[in-house]
Amino acid sequence: MNRPVEFKTRPQLALESYLDALLQDATAEELPEPILVLEPAVEPESPLDEFQQAVMEEQARDAQVVEAPVVVPSAPAVVAPPVVEPLVDVHLPPSITPPPVTGDGRPSWAAEPFECLLFDVAGLTLAVPLVCLGSIYSLEGQELTPLFGQPEWFLGILPSQAGNLKVLDTARWVMPDRYRDDFRQGLQYVISVQGYEWGLAVHQVSRSLRLDPNEIKWRSHRGQRPWLAGTVIEHMCALLDVAELAELIASGAVKAMPQNKRS
Repeated sequence: MNRPVEFKTRPQLALESYLDALLQDATAEELPEPILVLEPAVEPESPLDEFQQAVMEEQARDAQVVEAPVVVPSAPAVVAPPVVEPLVDVHLPPSITPPPVTGDGRPSWAAEPFECLLFDVAGLTLAVPLVCLGSIYSLEGQELTPLFGQPEWFLGILPSQAGNLKVLDTARWVMPDRYRDDFRQGLQYVISVQGYEWGLAVHQVSRSLRLDPNEIKWRSHRGQRPWLAGTVIEHMCALLDVAELAELIASGAVKAMPQNKRS
């Protein structure tokens, strides 16, 4: 078994510089303002558990002999994969696809203060509005079913009450230029996205909090990283725009992503 990755052993400077880059991108093409000096983000204290991918075993065929000269084998038993129960349903109504971004860069769900869920991906803290999320599933003791011919960001299928979730390698999407193969280790949860048949694989789920739109540094221009709606300076996190990320996935934009750096 591989040893879990300890993200706290990596230099704090890497994460700080990445968040600095997010803030610089968020303030591009706007009026000059004082440079914000951010404290290094506190990385998880506990080591990340190892997550192993494996192919689900099929039950052996049960042959049944009939009292007759001809032996008639029974049909192979079909074993349904175990359905994973969600730890918690985090979705808040209305259960609709998030509306488009307004002229100032704020999505319509950000017209008023809104609830967000904070989670960590390879040491980077992301925030997603609860209105965009479905449920949280634990990967402890679970196996993802891989599918052949899928892109690298596809980790496998997770059976759930809502159906088969296509699990995405979140780190490969949000930090392609800093991606390392060991980011696949220690994934503990899958967060389903409202209105889509896929979920985000994450290392830690932190907490929920209420954000004031005025506390967020919104991005009015999203040429690069369109999934980044803005940054929350107080909580040192990036606000994820699920609708924009969904468009990237649907359009197959992964082909245009930089080659990942291997450790």
